[in-house]
Amino acid sequence: MNHMALKEAKYILLIVLLFTLAGFVIYWPIGLFGVGVLLFVLYFFRDPQREIPQEAGIIVSAADGKVVRVDETEEIYFSNKPMKRVAVFLSVFDVHINRTPYESKLIDNHHHAGEFLDARDPQCDIKNEAFNWLFQTDRGNIVVRQIAGLIARRICPWKTPGATMERGEQFGMIKFGSRTDVFLPLDCEICVKEGDRVKGGESIIARFPDKE
Repeated sequence: MNHMALKEAKYILLIVLLFTLAGFVIYWPIGLFGVGVLLFVLYFFRDPQREIPQEAGIIVSAADGKVVRVDETEEIYFSNKPMKRVAVFLSVFDVHINRTPYESKLIDNHHHAGEFLDARDPQCDIKNEAFNWLFQTDRGNIVVRQIAGLIARRICPWKTPGATMERGEQFGMIKFGSRTDVFLPLDCEICVKEGDRVKGGESIIARFPDKE
């Protein structure tokens, strides 16, 4: 668990720990249940080591999970133009730390208040609570949208505009089930399909065209 993930988890861990200790005092099966919850919280906030591919022009997934949508759609928060999109659904069992898809400079980010529909709902990308990130690369801009879900109620940004980011660098997380959408320039070649499993910072989801 990295220090940022630990910071996000500390209050939850404290509450569960107190519940567990009280459970053992009151009735030991409650305490055992608390131990199970404590282990799950530690598992949820895990931060496994990732091998970031270094091949020129490749774009990596911003999140762990299942690819639920690959399409072209209008990106409405920064560019207001069509972009290619790769949407990844994160279950409560996936790593929830988000990573930068490509070496870039963080130009802007903003919070969008909204609802908490299930992250698999077709309307969640428009209606749900979200945090939007604009990354400027030497090949064009990339937008990442962290979308809260039915269970996920907090998006945690770790970077501020002006930061220079490496490919695969951590920039935030979403707590407990969610979706992460990556919007790419139309000339990118998509390398995944719906149903694929991906790992943040490690799985290649797209490529920029070769430089002339």
